[in-house]
Amino acid sequence: MSDLLFNLAVIPVIPAELQRLEELANDLWYGWNRRARSLFERIDPDLWTQIGHKPRLFLRCVAQDKLQHAATDDPVYLSELQHVLASYDAYHAAPAPHSPPTHSLKSDDLIAYFCAEYGLHESLPVYSGGLGILAGDHCKTASDLRLPFVAVGLFYHQGYFTQLIDREGNQIARHNAIDIDHVPIHPVLDENNEPLFIAVEIANRSVQVKAWRVKVGRIHLYLLDTDVAGNSPEDREITYQLYGGDLHTRIKQEIVLGIGGVRLLRRLQLTPSVWHLNEGHAAFLILERLREYVEQGYRYETALEAVAASAVFTTHTPVPAGHDHFPQELVLHYLGHFAQQLGRTPESFLALGHGHDGSPDFNMTALAINGTRHVNGVSRIHGQVSSEICTAFWPEIPPQENPVDYVTNAVHVSTFLAQEWSNLFDELLGGNWRDQLCQQSLWQQLANQVPEKVFWNTKQSIKSQMLKVIRAALLSQYCHQQLSQSHLQRKLKYIDPDNPNILTIGFARRFATYKRAALLFNDLSWLRELLSDEERPVVFIFMGKAHPADQPGQALLKSIHQLSDEPEFVGKVLLLQGYDLAVARRLLYGVDVWLNNPVYPMEASGTSGMKAAINGTLNLSVLDGWWAEGYDGQNGWGIKPSPFSQEPSRRDQDDARSLYEILQDDVIPLYYQRNQYGYSPQWIRRAIASMTTILPRFNSVRFLNDYVEKFYQPASEKGRAFFANSLQAADELAQWKRQVREAWPGVQVKLLNLPKNPLHYGDLLELEVTAQLNGLSADMIYVELLLTQTVHHPEIMLSDSPTPAQTQTYRFLPMTTQPNDKQVIYRLSIKPAWCGNLTGRVRFFPHHALLSHRHEMGMMRWVGDF
Repeated sequence: MSDLLFNLAVIPVIPAELQRLEELANDLWYGWNRRARSLFERIDPDLWTQIGHKPRLFLRCVAQDKLQHAATDDPVYLSELQHVLASYDAYHAAPAPHSPPTHSLKSDDLIAYFCAEYGLHESLPVYSGGLGILAGDHCKTASDLRLPFVAVGLFYHQGYFTQLIDREGNQIARHNAIDIDHVPIHPVLDENNEPLFIAVEIANRSVQVKAWRVKVGRIHLYLLDTDVAGNSPEDREITYQLYGGDLHTRIKQEIVLGIGGVRLLRRLQLTPSVWHLNEGHAAFLILERLREYVEQGYRYETALEAVAASAVFTTHTPVPAGHDHFPQELVLHYLGHFAQQLGRTPESFLALGHGHDGSPDFNMTALAINGTRHVNGVSRIHGQVSSEICTAFWPEIPPQENPVDYVTNAVHVSTFLAQEWSNLFDELLGGNWRDQLCQQSLWQQLANQVPEKVFWNTKQSIKSQMLKVIRAALLSQYCHQQLSQSHLQRKLKYIDPDNPNILTIGFARRFATYKRAALLFNDLSWLRELLSDEERPVVFIFMGKAHPADQPGQALLKSIHQLSDEPEFVGKVLLLQGYDLAVARRLLYGVDVWLNNPVYPMEASGTSGMKAAINGTLNLSVLDGWWAEGYDGQNGWGIKPSPFSQEPSRRDQDDARSLYEILQDDVIPLYYQRNQYGYSPQWIRRAIASMTTILPRFNSVRFLNDYVEKFYQPASEKGRAFFANSLQAADELAQWKRQVREAWPGVQVKLLNLPKNPLHYGDLLELEVTAQLNGLSADMIYVELLLTQTVHHPEIMLSDSPTPAQTQTYRFLPMTTQPNDKQVIYRLSIKPAWCGNLTGRVRFFPHHALLSHRHEMGMMRWVGDF
């Protein structure tokens, strides 16, 4: 008789004294409250590490005697539990803060935020990288600020892959199923207290979608799931993996996210006033919102104006090829029924996703831009790059004036600031510093009063803990790779928690080729020279995943692994597997320098460097993304991008040389310029500058304030206006746009006179233009003068493109209509405020008070210049 195997779960009984641990385990507030997480860790530290910091799983696995000990024999633990619970209750009961975000939104506003991934904490692994971490920080900050906010995403049963690196340096991707009982999610229930389902049509078949709810402090995140009994095996697999599968899987995921997300919110009777698409993955929500209003009898064009007015689109991708696009036949196969429901021909339906780049594919960024009126990049440079990429959507508008704006990304301080720094801030600044994150004067106060030795000791303590975690992870990795004991010792020589005085430089991010993980190895002889000084040792720690389909990225990873085994680099270059939030936090907290060397200008923003900086780590980065705004010459080091942007090998050579020179001349000597107390005062001053200049400018409170003021409030106000009175304003604007489009080819404006030259200060500059408006009324055209101050010096080369501060604009006013009723005279009379050489240009464009952006029509003509 064979043995009978069976599974049996024995769940501990939580003592009454600890009962509210379950409540804490089901609210991702613990993701940014370390004291809450420590309540689980203190009961059984080894178990907490083994189960990957998952509170719900911990409470299912922990030994009964350990729970009982904490409940009855550990008064210190019970005191800490009460303290955390008091903080938790106060957080949820606190009134809305008296701050701009909540006061600039109406009481019935609701922001609906859509994203394909969310990185809230490693215990809910439905994220892959920066986009997800940013979305998680967005949600946490919305909770902190008590914004009216709801988030929508997908529940991936296998999440993103976990990474192993074999002995040869090959990345091995493993997908592990997520156990529902182990993560802080719960099914959304309907009015009958049954799991709630919605239906989404995909290729003319109905797919059932289940909804899960995640409590994130004061807000909720809803995750959609197609792994439902009754769905076909093909449809159940839609939400298996994040960014997995082929184009068919990808488009179906995005249909569920966008269309299913709208239907879920409607089913929950939530009525968002602002719809925020964080990347183009969710852009199909535009189709669903259009369908709703067309079904109610509104004209398609009217519905489009109303839908777009209340929608915000954030693009994170700095290269055209990075935007999702699908073959037209694939879109019609899965969404052809929408063309019928919207009353559109297949051609006009597909035109919503026409990217103006010559490709026939349906582009999700194009759909997002066509279906929103508020568009932003994620840093100043990325906003400029995105304006250039998207210029075809507004073909007659100079890129710098088109509707693409920007909000520079930021980080959630409570999540990414080491507890030791929080404790020090409490001591030096008082407990209210958390409510004054954006007050630069407060952080200047910290810079002036923090003792250098205290700062150094705090940083070294954090670094020692980081080295302990990294050493344990490397030991596990190298044992798996079956390294010999002698080689293992050489590998770990400089990863010593008892000796944190070795310059440690970190590089951790997605292994995409444009991030140039291997730039450090561009000149091996120079690198060998840098690392050969045993008196001033340097160790580089690399981490990151390459997408399973990204062969060049995996090749980069393998090349670094192989180089790390070169005799000169053993122990000085380390490649660590398993990049995730938990390990990333430790690395960010502890390293001395954070290295970032992307190809300029392809780093949309980057937030890892911000997280490092607020922990006293110095950035050494290409001046791209956020660092171009954050670097001030004293708070880290900047690599000025090579001018040879069109010659990759020469560009990389230039940037690598700058990297080596900064390391050799500045970073390494400064770190080892030690005083009698064992630290470098100049290094500490830079580290303090890094922390105190970056934290007040790149925290997520500032970031979300920017979104509220620049995008959420305008979108809410415009949406209210357009949806009022049976979409009357939206219909008015739609008809006006149609009239302008029809008339625009025949509109002509001519300059009637040139100004007297020269003028004396105080003289009038008078100009007139005559306009042939082709049936448009005079107030439908805006005529303006751009007056630019130019400075000339024969020995100085100046830019041909004036900065905004050098240009002023003046509006022409319509004066008379000719007897034939076809021409209008526009006149301008001003006294120039500047002296010197002035250049004037006259232009005109359509104008209507209901436009969300003055140039959203993409139409502009230049009359002449003088």
